Amino acid sequence: MDYAVLTGIVLVAGVVLALVAQWRDWRPPLIVAILVGVAVRVLIMYTSAIDTWQPVDFVESFKPAGEAILRGEDPVLASEGGWHFLPTIPYVYGILLWLGIPWEYAGRLVTVVADIVLIPLVAKLAGGPKASLRALQYALNPLAVLIACVHGQVEPVALVFGVAAFVVARGPGDPDRPGLVTDVVGKFRRGVAAYGVRASIPRVIGRGGMLHRALLPGPGDSADLRRGALTGLLMGLALCAKSWPIWLIPGMLLLLPNLRSRVAALFTTGLVPIFFLVTLPIFAGTSLDQIPAVIHTIQDIRPIVGEYGWTPWFTGGDWALRPDLASFGTNLIYVSVIAVILYWRRADPIDMTTAILLVFMVMTPRLGAQYLLWFMPFLVARPTRFAWPAILAASFWAGYGYLYMTQFDVNTWWLQHSYWSRASIVLLPILALAMPWGRRIATAPPLARTGGLSAPTRVKSPA
Repeated sequence: MDYAVLTGIVLVAGVVLALVAQWRDWRPPLIVAILVGVAVRVLIMYTSAIDTWQPVDFVESFKPAGEAILRGEDPVLASEGGWHFLPTIPYVYGILLWLGIPWEYAGRLVTVVADIVLIPLVAKLAGGPKASLRALQYALNPLAVLIACVHGQVEPVALVFGVAAFVVARGPGDPDRPGLVTDVVGKFRRGVAAYGVRASIPRVIGRGGMLHRALLPGPGDSADLRRGALTGLLMGLALCAKSWPIWLIPGMLLLLPNLRSRVAALFTTGLVPIFFLVTLPIFAGTSLDQIPAVIHTIQDIRPIVGEYGWTPWFTGGDWALRPDLASFGTNLIYVSVIAVILYWRRADPIDMTTAILLVFMVMTPRLGAQYLLWFMPFLVARPTRFAWPAILAASFWAGYGYLYMTQFDVNTWWLQHSYWSRASIVLLPILALAMPWGRRIATAPPLARTGGLSAPTRVKSPA
């Protein structure tokens, strides 16, 4: 990488400025934070575009997907599996290439614009008097700059829609919300004790029961349904960029005001990916008999481990096809995420989402450096006690790979990789500490509680 020193200086200066802003409690106007973010990203995008080193997947996977759209071919099959997501982003790649923009800029323009839009969204996600401070800190986030501007990875695109879905779902009002605080479980238990199981079940799911009443329209129903539908539309677009935003759905649903809006959100969330799938023959030139092969390619995840976390210690720090480790790690993720949802079920939904994403990073058997961006907007918006150690540790580890290891030839790179990948295990306890342990329960005032399956009431969560 030719401009590693310049990039490193910009990133370090940004970190120092972000920490000073935290220390001095600077709260600049939001437009200042956005302009700072634009300046940093445009500079690093330019130096990365003219660099002689380009990321392998950026050139060999993403570019063929965009070129396939120009030729009227399916981007998944034409890239030989290099692009194994829905064609939403390749459509944008194709348009930019059609306009004559060189790939080194066109491929990054998508992610840089998305990451810039994330700056005000982080402010909205944070809310309160420190919203502009959080926006400035995300504008200077070194990992975000590396992923969006140097690598051109599509994580910012998935995040911009995912975070926007959270902002819309939460709606206006106090930014702090409790999680699942309804009395459904308590009422059911009391009903079982008083009437027995057979008599209690109809009280929940029978006609006139709690579920039936929750599905009936209430005051402001049309506005709530529109809010749920728009939330689902945004989350569906996030899923069209990559599949991992599925981990954002529990928190998104808890932020919506009632069960009917949540049903609307789930419906539109699923509808958007289906739309992009069934319109492949119209927009991407995919024949009908090719669609099963496209679905199979999207679903097929090779069990490559050894890049990050605990698996490099089983592979000697190299990549390896280990279905046993991949399967064990995947099951570990599922169990851990369920445990987190249960443990943080009464927390602010954003805190619960932060915990889900961080526990994924701790347990996952396979991860690229770009995955570490998943939790950044949420952790920056609502920082925990160990938020900055986690941000700095993740950024340093990723920056070492992007800026230092790219200075060597292939053989030396692999030698460096064996140490770098195994060193990532140090991140795991730091990321675990950064989880919102002190914000596990956001208690609603007793008078504000509502029966049935309605939404949480707006209250302030404990610090």
